[in-house]
Amino acid sequence: MAVAELKFDLATVYVSDAQYNRNIFFGTSPQAVRLYLLYNHLFMQTLVYVFIIINLALALFEDPAVVPLPIWATSTIEIICLSAFTVRMVHYAKVIPRDKFWKDPKNICIIVILSFIDLTIYGALKATGYFAIRWSRVLRPLLLVNVTEGRQLRRAFRSIRNALPQISYVFLLFMFSVLVFSLMALKLFGKRGLLTIDGSPYFTDYLDIVFDLYVLVTTANSPDVMMPAYNYSVFFTIFFILYIVINTYTFMSFFLAVVYNNYKKYLKEEVRQLVKARRFKMCRAFSLLRETCGEGGEPVVTQAKWNHLVKLVKPNISIAHQELLWSVLDDQNKGHIGKFAFVQLADLLSIQVITVKSQPHPIQICFPSMYNSSVSRFIRNVVHHRMFVYVYDLIILVNAVFIGLDEENPVVSNAEWDFVLYAGGYTSRQILDIVFILRVLRLIRLVDSIKRFRAIINTLIKIGPTILTFSQLIVVVYYIFAMVGMELFKGKVQFFEPNSTSPDQEYCGNPLLKGTTFAKLNYCKNNFNNVVSSFIVLLELTVVNQCGFTAVTHVSARIFFVLFHIVVVIIIINIFVAFILEAFLVEYTVDKSDLQTSLEKKIEELEDGVDTGLVDAMESNDNELGPSEAGKQKPSLMFKIASRRSRTVDGLLQRMFETDLRTEDFNEEEEPENISFSNPAFDSV
Repeated sequence: MAVAELKFDLATVYVSDAQYNRNIFFGTSPQAVRLYLLYNHLFMQTLVYVFIIINLALALFEDPAVVPLPIWATSTIEIICLSAFTVRMVHYAKVIPRDKFWKDPKNICIIVILSFIDLTIYGALKATGYFAIRWSRVLRPLLLVNVTEGRQLRRAFRSIRNALPQISYVFLLFMFSVLVFSLMALKLFGKRGLLTIDGSPYFTDYLDIVFDLYVLVTTANSPDVMMPAYNYSVFFTIFFILYIVINTYTFMSFFLAVVYNNYKKYLKEEVRQLVKARRFKMCRAFSLLRETCGEGGEPVVTQAKWNHLVKLVKPNISIAHQELLWSVLDDQNKGHIGKFAFVQLADLLSIQVITVKSQPHPIQICFPSMYNSSVSRFIRNVVHHRMFVYVYDLIILVNAVFIGLDEENPVVSNAEWDFVLYAGGYTSRQILDIVFILRVLRLIRLVDSIKRFRAIINTLIKIGPTILTFSQLIVVVYYIFAMVGMELFKGKVQFFEPNSTSPDQEYCGNPLLKGTTFAKLNYCKNNFNNVVSSFIVLLELTVVNQCGFTAVTHVSARIFFVLFHIVVVIIIINIFVAFILEAFLVEYTVDKSDLQTSLEKKIEELEDGVDTGLVDAMESNDNELGPSEAGKQKPSLMFKIASRRSRTVDGLLQRMFETDLRTEDFNEEEEPENISFSNPAFDSV
């Protein structure tokens, strides 16, 4: 392979890494580059996630199982998954330098080794009839965090880790407040002989008071916990009002403020390093392809090399799209670009542009005289008029009102049908109701036309990738707590079908629950008897509902549920809220990037026929319709930006903090922290 092709391969890797914000160490030998390209292939990445999902899904078939399978079957599947992760690590070891291998992959190696050990011990104990626990199952979701593709998830965990010191200070003050109020409650109500609704003594045990008041912060037991004191004297409500104001509203707000402040500070630093890393990679690519412009001139990259590089990075890109991107970077038509313009290639490729070929209307082709008639032009003008859209939206809005009214009323029922201009061969009212509902969805476009509403909708759309990241974070935490919960509480609560005649149904199969609120409210299906039920219970705990598992185990079981509330509600949910706050502020305050503005300006010039040379070049290269007549009509080949939102979480993060980044963050010459590229040495190949 020629030295030039090897340079293009390495430059392609650098540009691709910069585009997708990959921060992986790799060797620069031809073999290492080929292995690295294979390592980052979409099929290989998808295969890793398939094995991770299969490995996580084994909890559905292991004891306690939703669908029981023999131990040998689940063990075989797990061995296959662990072997796949091992092969992936071996592949990774062939890509990166040996001194860098143990920096990140060591966690996966430890997880795989511990899983093999636990699987062996568990199988041996079960085979000999002894009791055994699969303790390594809590490690399975950590593979999602430690795979190289899980950098967004690792960033979320780092945000939690960085926020923990400050959160701990606030939490200690919060617990001090709860303990002081609990002591006050013991002295105020403990000696008055008050009883709860189930007849038990009210606020006589200090630890029970602490737990009840902690739950009161979540409002899950409000106003039940207050009612005995309130019934005794209205003045005792002052105690609970003060407690709620101080702990529920003040301290919970402090938690959000601390999380938001630390999250933004550390995340901004990570984005700064991310920007420096991608600039550095683009400069590496530039140094591989550059050539000197004239004697003693500045280093540049010619259009021919740039086109070849872009085709390697994005094989499916059209020639017209390629010409458009080049025109943005080479706005003076020099035929070459310098380092500053070249570095912007990764950002430019991240902007999704759609190529649109204008085609005449089918009626215009088949019946040109009819299409160009005065009646046809009048109908087209009416349909394109803004008032037509308003009237149509009004009809849809009235239709939605009638759909929401009582269908048993014949006037309302018949009015819905009046909105159908043509019912065709429909005979099923249910099918037509679905058509009505789908048509009402057009109201979303009406809401989107209002500027303030559009900002909110755009924010919801933009945080879509982030919601996926935090969903993975929630799955990791839920899975760990579900595995622990199943080992602690499986079989303690039983669910009976409604037609069951078993006397145990009254107390969920556990005599300790007889007469409790948990059994009276028929919460029996809230149990840890399988992974699905466990996830549902944890979801209920996330929205601060209570569980009665302390009644069937030990009072210390409260630690499990309190710890879950602290991790999920106080930390993770607050970090998610912090990200939404920042994304919402960005939508209101940050304008489009200069690069996107330049691209939109160039597209407008093409549509207006300003740059006719570029239009003709595009159409002659990429359009079967041939060149357009300049000045007489719009070009037959046009572009539009498909979406103004960031396609990746990294892109959104960079946009969120780009106004706060310092000038030196964009210094292409400075090597970023935590990244190391060895100098390419192709001359020896």
